[in-house]
Amino acid sequence: MVGSADGVFNGFPTLPILFGAKPEKWRISLAPHSQATCDNNATSYTIAINIMDLTLTLREFCMNPRHTRWVAPLLILGDAVLCALIIWKVPSNIEPLDADTEIDWTTYMQQISLYISGERDYTLIKGSTGPLVYPAAHVYIYEILYHLTDEGRDIFLGQILFAILYLATLTVAMTCYRQAGAPPYLLLPLVLSKRLHSVFMLRLFNDGFAAFAMWVAILLFTNKKWTAGVIVWSTGVAIKMTLLLLAPAIAVVLVLSLSLGPSIQLGLLAVLIQVLLGIPFLQNNPTGYVSRAFELTRQFMFKWTVNWRFVGEELFLSRKFSLALLALHTLLLGLFVATVWLKPSGSNLPSVLHKLIQRRYRTASLSKSFIMTAMLSSLAIGLLCARSLHYQFFAYLACATPFLLWQAGFHPILVYVVWVAQEWAWNTYPSTNASSLVVILSLAAQVFGVLGNSFSRKHLDWTSQKEHLQ
Repeated sequence: MVGSADGVFNGFPTLPILFGAKPEKWRISLAPHSQATCDNNATSYTIAINIMDLTLTLREFCMNPRHTRWVAPLLILGDAVLCALIIWKVPSNIEPLDADTEIDWTTYMQQISLYISGERDYTLIKGSTGPLVYPAAHVYIYEILYHLTDEGRDIFLGQILFAILYLATLTVAMTCYRQAGAPPYLLLPLVLSKRLHSVFMLRLFNDGFAAFAMWVAILLFTNKKWTAGVIVWSTGVAIKMTLLLLAPAIAVVLVLSLSLGPSIQLGLLAVLIQVLLGIPFLQNNPTGYVSRAFELTRQFMFKWTVNWRFVGEELFLSRKFSLALLALHTLLLGLFVATVWLKPSGSNLPSVLHKLIQRRYRTASLSKSFIMTAMLSSLAIGLLCARSLHYQFFAYLACATPFLLWQAGFHPILVYVVWVAQEWAWNTYPSTNASSLVVILSLAAQVFGVLGNSFSRKHLDWTSQKEHLQ
């Protein structure tokens, strides 16, 4: 046999390719008298090599971030078809996992009706399921929906509008993934969540608008549009204060990128936006508005909890448990600030604080992946330590989980295992001890995975010297 240039054994690829040799470097040819004896072996060998080639191609397809440029549009198009099928086939009032779909929508419309009639005292704006407990931007958004949907009666049109909102949110999230250099295999879970489709298109929750604002803010921050990012994020907080969970990471990102003075100015801008949006209600009953729209002492009902059911009702309702979660939240934020979020500065927390006070701090140019990791990990920490999560909170977590698991350095198979477990847990209605435990464990995997991987992180550029944007 004689070696030659293209890795072909009697017309077939050869073993050197399996070990990384370039095909053009090899050839093995047969003398004529041995041709017949090798035909059968060559056929089976060809099948094996073809399988190998298919495996390598599939791996390249799943792992190479360059493919997200065309994988993402295809997934969004497919999901658009799925959204249409859901609206067409799943009646909005009999979704099995969520009971009566119209309950929250009807309450929203009742509350908006009172607002339109002239009521500006937040403590007097109520619906069939309770008082208005969301900030002013929620009111303005649903006032528009109130008029578009014939005072809320045209739920079908409402579902179509929320399907558009869902696809817009998905598009922005995938854009963030792509700019951060995430591999294509992370995109598939984004379009397969049953609970996420339900939150948007079957329940018409305001969390859909808040989640959209969150992802738009992340996109703006990762592209260094600091003022626009703060405006969008603060507007999202004015829809639902869940977005306050991102505040610690946003503060760190702004300080690292702009230093202390400009960051304080942007913080004041965020507060100003809240004041401006709330003016109609602040003029009437400021205490009532703030206490209802941003109620931090709300008592949660054990029967609706998705995350802590396994601890039992007595412990769940206790003040000690609430304080323990608050302490854990503070501790985790401190750990992330000290070990993860300050890494681009090249200094520890005392050193950074000293330089900021002395006005000698050098700003850092943060990578898109770092900014996205910081903001989503801040979200995950808050959700992990939340006193009670309800099903609509999945609107924020669903698109964050694959990215955080990737940043944790998990193998793709483990990423999918954790994702499937989390999907099962959030789709279990009502929640059980087992499902609530899985909710906590999946969040813990994301939080502690990112924290642990920060000590040996090699696949992620913390600064923007090498941004990955195809």
